[in-house]
Amino acid sequence: QVQLVESGGGLVQAGGSLRLSCAASGNIFSINAVGWYRQAPGTQREVVAGMDNGGSTNYAESVKGRFTISRDNAKNTVYLQMNSLTPEDTAVYYCKAEVRSHWFTRLTDYWGQGTQVTVSS
Repeated sequence: QVQLVESGGGLVQAGGSLRLSCAASGNIFSINAVGWYRQAPGTQREVVAGMDNGGSTNYAESVKGRFTISRDNAKNTVYLQMNSLTPEDTAVYYCKAEVRSHWFTRLTDYWGQGTQVTVSS
């Protein structure tokens, strides 16, 4: 089994910054693509940023230039640096990872439990 644990959320004023972390543990042979998603009350979960195992990244238009996704493969950890935060960024943030538990198994998606980010105006 694989567990993803997010941390780093909290309350911040508009214009401020937060850095989210997502640490994966358990039966991990390799991690392929990783991503950050968010869900605000009454809305659907949306993708915020993604990174493949080659390091290519993609971002939602609303966060381009403000958010940066990165990963430390040695630590099985993914990060989301969030700058210039606005109240519209308020949501629960989730990380997702495509994990192969053994060399012979298929990739499986795992999700973290979510971390709350609240931006006050």
